Amino acid sequence: MKTLELKIPPPIVTALVGAAMWVAAQRLGAVHSTGSLRFTIAVVCAALGFIVAFAGFLAFRRAKTTVDAIHPEAASSVVTSGVYSYTRNPMYLGLTAVLVGWAVWLSVPWVFLGPFALMLFLTRFQIIPEERAMSSKFGPDYDGYRKRVRRWL
Repeated sequence: MKTLELKIPPPIVTALVGAAMWVAAQRLGAVHSTGSLRFTIAVVCAALGFIVAFAGFLAFRRAKTTVDAIHPEAASSVVTSGVYSYTRNPMYLGLTAVLVGWAVWLSVPWVFLGPFALMLFLTRFQIIPEERAMSSKFGPDYDGYRKRVRRWL
């Protein structure tokens, strides 16, 4: 099943899952909830997601390493500071949080499977292959980091 490994950029996967969630919401019908509370929760989740993802992106830029998710072997360093001291995948965590906000906004219980599906897809087809590449390239430095910091949270 390696055919999908490192093939689809994670933002595109996220957009596809988000679109599928929207289609499902249209077909299944929303649960009526208070508009302002739903809006607030959705915005907070999405905003936190963008902040975490952007913090990860900035840390990579500061370290002058690639953010190209399709070619992890092009990485020039292991980033372990800032948000990377809490999660090894803040950009993916951020994308998932954005989808949680989208699910809250759509207000259909079944669409909460979308963020979970994204996590499963990213873990199998993006993160695990990235970890192999990083371990191969950086050896004990990366392996030690993996032992200290969780994959998601």
